[in-house]
Amino acid sequence: MATNYVAVDIGASSGRLMLGQLKEDKLKLQEIHRFTNGFAKKEQHDRWNIDHLIKEIFIGLEKIKQMGIDNVKLGIDTWAVDYVLVGMDGKKIHDPISYRDHRTDTAVAELTSALPKSYIYEKTGIQFLDFNTLYQLYKEDRDCLAKTDKIMMIPDYIGYVLTGNAVTEVTNASTTQMLNLREGLFDQDLLKEVNVKPEQFPRLVEAGTVLGNVRYKWHVQYDIPNTEVVTVATHDTASAVLGTPGVGKNWAFLSSGTWSLLGAELNTPENGQAAFAENYTNEWGAYGTYRFLKNIMGLWICQRVRHEYNDKYSFAELAALAAKEAPFQQFIDVNAKRFENPDNMIAELQAYCRETNQVVPETVSQVMMAIYSNLSLFYANELSKLSQILKHPIDTLNIVGGGSNVALMNQMTSNLADVTVYAGPSEATAVGNIIVQMITSHEVKDIQHGRQLIKASFNIKQFTAEAGKYPGVLANYQAFLSKQKQPYFNSVG
Repeated sequence: MATNYVAVDIGASSGRLMLGQLKEDKLKLQEIHRFTNGFAKKEQHDRWNIDHLIKEIFIGLEKIKQMGIDNVKLGIDTWAVDYVLVGMDGKKIHDPISYRDHRTDTAVAELTSALPKSYIYEKTGIQFLDFNTLYQLYKEDRDCLAKTDKIMMIPDYIGYVLTGNAVTEVTNASTTQMLNLREGLFDQDLLKEVNVKPEQFPRLVEAGTVLGNVRYKWHVQYDIPNTEVVTVATHDTASAVLGTPGVGKNWAFLSSGTWSLLGAELNTPENGQAAFAENYTNEWGAYGTYRFLKNIMGLWICQRVRHEYNDKYSFAELAALAAKEAPFQQFIDVNAKRFENPDNMIAELQAYCRETNQVVPETVSQVMMAIYSNLSLFYANELSKLSQILKHPIDTLNIVGGGSNVALMNQMTSNLADVTVYAGPSEATAVGNIIVQMITSHEVKDIQHGRQLIKASFNIKQFTAEAGKYPGVLANYQAFLSKQKQPYFNSVG
């Protein structure tokens, strides 16, 4: 009988439970339960309703039990950097604050006035984002920290609630900007700067560690299967990269969701001066790898625009509308801080174009083409930088996640960067989550065999560069960016 694997995959706007099974040498996925996520203002901060997420996991597990499935393995992945403070009584002190909260707006400048950025980057290899856990803890309420027994990343906390066992999984822990690249442990000097002790973090574990069984008390409250929790690559980007087919000799990945994460999978970190200057990050991956990548604002912009049109259009409809417009009518630095969490995204995009004396997108189709055009330009520009830093050409780009379904953007990226694009699977995060569970269960030998299984199981679409399609556009975009104020995410000082 096939083993039943459950991927709990929670992003900034939604979460779902995906059921995976190996059938006829192919991985079959089925969405069992989907639920909403989002932050709301509470106690003066934007906070996540973590109890809601946990309840929805149990609702999904009940649905699986109703399918006649009595035993499952389960892995949890979520977004990175956010955390839960747990008191001496084993309970959360308050709901976790979202990384989009404005409390950290000045934290990078304040903290790095004492510790140079080059010093922090040499230690951690992690890019400077003002919402990294390092800066969140720097701004954390000191009374709350004094009462804190354990600091748990979001997926680790969920696993703790389910099983009673607390760990810190390394793919997510690395995004804190507090892990020392050489020592493989939390850096003592950085912890002191934010008044945190090493023992306040549960023990570090690698992806693929068995966490334990769901506690008996939850079986009393919910009618759920017997569930063994495996600590997978808990950072959703880490799972997405593991769920990438890895087609090509010198391949790069683009995990295209709320955030776009573009980079390459390396066996050794790259934290030299060139990487520092471009603010590239070395997040730890599973099985001894590193995700050398750049954060790009991503489909967050599309999600906000869709919501501001009262969710009238599906994402597929928005892409179809965009295709009716000519591309590259304006240049936009999609990574500018102003697009991180504006009151109105459409108005912010239009204001940017006015301020830079460019064509202002007015209609739905014009706004969406402006977004897709400039995301494609940003991707192509970053691929060029990535190739320069790694000192070898990038011949293929593997796009996974929801953005892999936007054929218009895939083709524009292929043309602009002159690379072959392989798109899919769109459910790469859930796939990578399950692949780690399968390796832990010895149903798949290793990640190389896992990627072979992915290629055999999913329809991977290919986009070939059309020579000379957009002559000079990328060069003009690069010149435009160089004249603007240095992009927020590139500012390392």
